Amino acid sequence: MSEKYKTYEGGLFFVTLTVVGWIDVFTRPDYAELFLESLRFCIRRKGLRVYAFCIMPSHVHLIADVDDGLLLADVLRDLKSFTAKSIYELIETHPQESRRDWLLRLLQFHGRPHGQVFKFWQEGNHPISLTSPAWMQQKQDYIHQNPVQSRLSMKPTITHSAAHFRIVAYR
Repeated sequence: MSEKYKTYEGGLFFVTLTVVGWIDVFTRPDYAELFLESLRFCIRRKGLRVYAFCIMPSHVHLIADVDDGLLLADVLRDLKSFTAKSIYELIETHPQESRRDWLLRLLQFHGRPHGQVFKFWQEGNHPISLTSPAWMQQKQDYIHQNPVQSRLSMKPTITHSAAHFRIVAYR
């Protein structure tokens, strides 16, 4: 496998976690909040450090690293595994989910080729190593402007972004 998109110990990375089929799951606040709770857990208990992030309707952007001796890929694997199961269960049981059948059918469809009951996240995280302050600033600006460019917000301060969620301080 190519070394181009892998994390390594001590690196700082821009990563994107994408829902299969670009399904707009995070338009529902309960699903976004579940993801945020899981992110907080990874910060407090798994050594994750997040410097910027944004939850978009079908994906999440992060600038992150991990404590010494850990690999970001391992923490992201655990985060994705837990949130996939938890969000799927919440879709199944949420009393106000008007798109339940459609969402479950799509997630199950994406799981079939992999021999799984369902699949929530696309494979990989497309990690990009941030090796200079200028490169980090460019990616941070991208994260904060993504909701604006997508016309989800008039300015880069929305609920599910680092602008309102000083995540590193919650350790």
